[in-house]
Amino acid sequence: MIQGLFFYIFAAVLLGSAVMVIASRNPVHAVLFLILAFCNAAGLFLLCGAEFLALVTVIVYVGAVAVLFLFVVMMLDIDPAHLRVGLKRHLPLGGAVGAVLIAELILMAREWRFAEGAPLDGRAPAPDPSALTNTEALGRLIYTDYVLAFQTAGLILLVAMVGAILLTLRTRPGVRRQDISAQLARNKANSVDMVRLSGPEGQP
Repeated sequence: MIQGLFFYIFAAVLLGSAVMVIASRNPVHAVLFLILAFCNAAGLFLLCGAEFLALVTVIVYVGAVAVLFLFVVMMLDIDPAHLRVGLKRHLPLGGAVGAVLIAELILMAREWRFAEGAPLDGRAPAPDPSALTNTEALGRLIYTDYVLAFQTAGLILLVAMVGAILLTLRTRPGVRRQDISAQLARNKANSVDMVRLSGPEGQP
């Protein structure tokens, strides 16, 4: 009874904090809600008996990734109103890219086929739990039963990384930038000047 009560508490707070991450207009508040979501996810892992996942979530995501996001957002001083500038102009291109990605996912789902001789439920044969370590059993589950969810999480992280790069990209006039093609096109004729120096009495 107590375990079920804690499960519903952790799940409700996790869902509420996840919604607030998207709905918060202040980026700092969004990161704080993200940290709260990670902590409640760690609590759910503990209730399920996955102590390794709970510790990894707290140490890696809460202790490193989310805190790093928080410091980066605080140092950048992002203006929410500035982020909406040009939204209507880039909306058609973003919608087209999103439509292409959705179409690719639909085509991939339609062409998904199980190999001959595979179990009907699509699951790999369960090994002996006594012969596996916790990490090895976790790896087998991620790359067999939950490989689609794992790849989806990787795609979400890729989109988040591209968004972080776009947020931090600044165009500053007057800054000298490296031109690789111009460097490779240089030769002796346009790179070295031969200068004849004269001595004190005009002698070379």
